[in-house]
Amino acid sequence: MANPLLLRGRTSQVGGYYSITTAVRDRRPLLARGNNASLLRDELQRVTREGIADTLAWVVMPDHLHWLFQLRQGSLGRCMQRFKSRSARAINLGMGSSGPLWQGGYYDHCLRSEGDLLTQARYLVGNPLRKGLVTRIEDYPFWWCRWVSGSNDLA
Repeated sequence: MANPLLLRGRTSQVGGYYSITTAVRDRRPLLARGNNASLLRDELQRVTREGIADTLAWVVMPDHLHWLFQLRQGSLGRCMQRFKSRSARAINLGMGSSGPLWQGGYYDHCLRSEGDLLTQARYLVGNPLRKGLVTRIEDYPFWWCRWVSGSNDLA
């Protein structure tokens, strides 16, 4: 069950820009496995192909995901439910397991200005650096950003 405090003030607007953080249940580092991170990337791309959201940036951390996107149809809750359900199914299938993958709920931030997008995208992509997983973003395989191609773009 999601924390009710996460729902306070939540808006959902087609055309809105959202920065999402969602965590693996019990913060297990299941996404550190390359195949699981790849399956997650595939589901992000699927959401974009289906026209649900326009992905602007993402980074898969060992136990959570950061995702920046523009909502294209439906509600934010429906978008996340669909993404989390499909990705859990794919990862469970790949690991030969079952049951919940994701923690209930997610943290969202609605960006009010298009000018904030690049700042937020750089911040998201910089997470592996701040956590000490790599010293150059080019060395971390599980991220993508429309505006960033390497460490020089993070400044």
